[in-house]
Amino acid sequence: MAKYHLNVAHLYGDLLNTYGDVGNLLALEYYAKQMDVELKTEVISLDQPFEKNHFDLTFFGGGQDFEQKIVSKDIQKKKNDLTDYIENDGPLLAICGGYQLLGQYYVGADGEKIPGIGAMSHYTETQDNNRFIGDITIQNEETGETYHGFENHNGMTFLGEDERPLGKVLKGKGNNGGDASEGVVYKNVFGSYFHGPILTRNGELAKRLLLIALHRKYPDVDFSQQEALVIEPTF
Repeated sequence: MAKYHLNVAHLYGDLLNTYGDVGNLLALEYYAKQMDVELKTEVISLDQPFEKNHFDLTFFGGGQDFEQKIVSKDIQKKKNDLTDYIENDGPLLAICGGYQLLGQYYVGADGEKIPGIGAMSHYTETQDNNRFIGDITIQNEETGETYHGFENHNGMTFLGEDERPLGKVLKGKGNNGGDASEGVVYKNVFGSYFHGPILTRNGELAKRLLLIALHRKYPDVDFSQQEALVIEPTF
């Protein structure tokens, strides 16, 4: 039996799972077992409340424009609780559409402006007849860690002054193809355009998310053993 337990919210897991993004949860479970942690995951979808004080970790994947438009309307009901969760340092991983919807707005491929929840300051414009597609490599300038993945997105995201990128682009296009940024970090939120899914190839990021959640839930526990753990890859 695991020594520690974390409750995980999977936002709109029945609607947003482009390119197997749900695999991030499978990867988290794999890494969590190495850290003596049990995860209990619950899908939070349409017309269901997000209980900000119940969840220790949150995952928000991406989808096609049709599904994201449905989600964009429903998530406004969860706006206040999600914003409070973020502002109170709740750890959250958001991929592609989930990343976009946490911001101010995104413009779909058809030119329609879709509102986000405004919990974060970035915004996303569209490209005309173009997508950023291919392998991508970035380096996190705070930790020195290098992350590898695959990007496939029409959106061009621009970060706010209170946000910093998940990494500097070494290969690929990243957020917008112009400023060498990829993804976002704000408090304990990590957003990215990496599909694949990101955590299967980047175990140190998964470990970072799990440790944030553990320290937040168990503030008086010494997790030095987990911090020193060398994460074994999933493949």
